[in-house]
Amino acid sequence: MRRWQKDASICAAFGGLVLGLVAIAASAPVSAQGAGSARSFTISGTQYAFRPAEIIVDRNDLVKITFSAEDIAHSFTIDAYRISKRAGAGQSVTFEFRADQPGAFDYYCNLSIDAKCKTMKGKLVVR
Repeated sequence: MRRWQKDASICAAFGGLVLGLVAIAASAPVSAQGAGSARSFTISGTQYAFRPAEIIVDRNDLVKITFSAEDIAHSFTIDAYRISKRAGAGQSVTFEFRADQPGAFDYYCNLSIDAKCKTMKGKLVVR
């Protein structure tokens, strides 16, 4: 192989590598740009109600929830985010999720310990 052919071959390989790295770098900021803030909430389930009954976050926030059941066992369930956490009476559970879906989502108790559990509702708003 002649020297100029070898140099051209090396340049083509290097150019392909650079283009690949540029493509990776160009796609990385898309997810990094969307990284939201870390938000923490304490939510209690007591007397068949959630307190607070509404939490508001921005899209892509990392949401940390500490859920406690004060009187009897309750759950904190959001179907759209596939979250269902149960806390026994006097206990709490902490979990995190990325709020990557904009909209308004009901959270509710999915337990059937008492018929009134089904009346427990709250709202997650993702702006």
